[in-house]
Amino acid sequence: MVLLAQFFGALYGFLAVIFGAFGAHALKNILSEEQLKNFQTGIKYQMYHSLLLLILSFNFNLDSAIERNMVYAIVVGTFLFSFSIYGLTLSAAKGIKMKFLGPITPVGGLLLVVGWGMLLYVIIKNLI
Repeated sequence: MVLLAQFFGALYGFLAVIFGAFGAHALKNILSEEQLKNFQTGIKYQMYHSLLLLILSFNFNLDSAIERNMVYAIVVGTFLFSFSIYGLTLSAAKGIKMKFLGPITPVGGLLLVVGWGMLLYVIIKNLI
């Protein structure tokens, strides 16, 4: 599980840097200011959670069920949240309506909240 968290932490961080550069340069003239802001929101959340996965993997054994589920929630939540934002933004810029992605973003956000909640639970449990 530690290697899985490290893999996705590194992968998401790697992609966030690439998408950030892509957004700042290639998409700057294609996206509206609001669309670019939305795209950057996806990048920020992706980077925050890539760092979280790396921090977790270096500080926890990730061998209990709650720790494993926490990692799964963060990995899947990051993918659903950030990548649905990318899809919505890029499709809107091309005049394509991909409305099915709209409900996916809050599901990803909910999974991120669940992952953070599990982390809080693990920390409190270790304090007691």
